[in-house]
Amino acid sequence: MTADVISRISRSIRLSNSNKSRPRFAHPAEESFAQILDFYGIEWEYEPKTFPLAWNENGEVTEAFTPDFYLPQQCLYIELTTLRPQLATHKNRKLRRMQELYPDVKIKLLKRRDLRNMLEKYGLRDQADPIRGTRAQTRDE
Repeated sequence: MTADVISRISRSIRLSNSNKSRPRFAHPAEESFAQILDFYGIEWEYEPKTFPLAWNENGEVTEAFTPDFYLPQQCLYIELTTLRPQLATHKNRKLRRMQELYPDVKIKLLKRRDLRNMLEKYGLRDQADPIRGTRAQTRDE
């Protein structure tokens, strides 16, 4: 990646950080991911749909899953996780259940390492550092 591209991404991120109409992200990693999507002109929606996963005997939803992003042009949901593998079991179970109930819905899980590598690839080391090590290993649901 050229220094020019890295500079443009960093500038784009600084500019988009000043945009007051952005959603309130649950985790800084989500905002960084959105900024990369913005830079490349990829349309996205933040937490646009919740999928019921379990119901009680009265038909009331008892468990649900809301993916972090939807990319309408790709018909793809993206879920990010910064959890340690041991703590991600609950999220992985929800993803498996979602795929059982909604087999036509495409969803991709980006794990902490995937996201960190992506941020570093695009020259965003300042944003990659907070999702490295134990600081990033808290429950993000």
